[in-house]
Amino acid sequence: MSLPKSSGVLILLAVSASQAAIFIVINLLFPGTVGDSLMLISRWIGLVAVVGYCLKKSSLTTWIFGSMLIGTAIGTDFPEVAMNLKVVSQLFLKLIKTVIAPLLFGTLVVGIAGHSNLKQVGRMGWKSLLYFEVVTTLALLIGLLAINISQAGVGIELPVGEVPLQGTARTWQEVILHIFPENIAKSVVEGEILQIVIFSILFGIGLALVKDGKKKQVMLSFTESLSEVMFNFTRIIMYFAPFGVGAAIAYTVGEMGLGILVNLFHLLVTLYVALLAFLVLVLLPIALLLKIPVIKFLKAISEPVSIAFATTSSEAALPKAMEAMEKFGVPRKIVAFVIPTGYSFNLDGTTLYLALASIFVAQAAGIQLSIADQLLMVLTLMLTSKGVAGIPRASLIILMGTAASFNLPMAPIFLILAIDELMDMARTSVNVIGNCLATCVIAKWEGEFGLPPEENLELIESEVVVVQELPQSVKN
Repeated sequence: MSLPKSSGVLILLAVSASQAAIFIVINLLFPGTVGDSLMLISRWIGLVAVVGYCLKKSSLTTWIFGSMLIGTAIGTDFPEVAMNLKVVSQLFLKLIKTVIAPLLFGTLVVGIAGHSNLKQVGRMGWKSLLYFEVVTTLALLIGLLAINISQAGVGIELPVGEVPLQGTARTWQEVILHIFPENIAKSVVEGEILQIVIFSILFGIGLALVKDGKKKQVMLSFTESLSEVMFNFTRIIMYFAPFGVGAAIAYTVGEMGLGILVNLFHLLVTLYVALLAFLVLVLLPIALLLKIPVIKFLKAISEPVSIAFATTSSEAALPKAMEAMEKFGVPRKIVAFVIPTGYSFNLDGTTLYLALASIFVAQAAGIQLSIADQLLMVLTLMLTSKGVAGIPRASLIILMGTAASFNLPMAPIFLILAIDELMDMARTSVNVIGNCLATCVIAKWEGEFGLPPEENLELIESEVVVVQELPQSVKN
């Protein structure tokens, strides 16, 4: 009897757990050099089994999780080799970033000018922003509550002598100006997602207003072909994902070592528990309330979330997330609008982390902040974090700027930097989960969730029985 595809990751996790148990037993029976050699041999025998299982499953998700295990072993056993693997993960990120701008441009323009009316675009806009604001506010409150309960920063011994480093917090006027592009080529080069989105939306509106049908159709055909090509381009790049993900994990472990959790384990646990609480107390009830099939949703997002977890980059997971949500039943026009916009306004994991980390900095410095001061700080963080590209550790820049504006020392931020890679994995994964769920929420709100993809619509409409079961908007 064959196992379901979703069992692949569970089996790999079981392999990891069994390996850990074997290591404990070997360490107890054979302490010292002999034990280390036996553990090394046992670890790599287990990894050979993992590779064999991945070859049998031929699933991208299974390969990604398998590459994580292999990367961890390389970083642990061969740190010198692992340090040289950084270039592989950087190559993967570079390939992904080449997709972002043309993919967003093509899908947004087609979604606005070709498959929807301008009233719907405006309606999706205010619905998305309202939802983003409510969810990110809840993330802020959970982050504040978690750090105040755990008191993770209290009792931290700061390093002697503080490195002079100053961040610059942006004013609200600068934040607003930063949203709009002055040069679209510059926005593409610098990876300013929100600016690309604004340009694409305005371009799509302009194209929708073109009266000449022939001229309009030429540009629509071009943008539609562009989006299809970029989706296929993404599929090609994804074949390289296991190598990029494994190299990223290997470099992280080789650089910091597994023992990096010791000094700041309290803070790390606080963040992970807070993020888990956010998923269970906020996102899960939203999914259940809107009757979104949770199990199917988790299967759909497993690949983009695993990519985000390993690369600590929401950008790296964006193309795959868009494709996964479209297959899940969210119309492309909604996916193309909500996910890119959410990358600037709905970074749930990053927002929660910033609230938690900012109070941690104050606690580590021995500064007592009132509830009013804490709320003011996190509201500042919420404003200044808008428009930040989904790149690894961009949130640290925001944290430094806010710490400078509130006269907090920089030394605690260097402590956070030591485990930021591990924290970034979790918060980036939550960012992707939150944005994927947001597409389902807006699709439900628009009454278009579960519609078949456009390319199959005509075929499905030819079947009378199936058509009778479709929503009225599809029949029309």
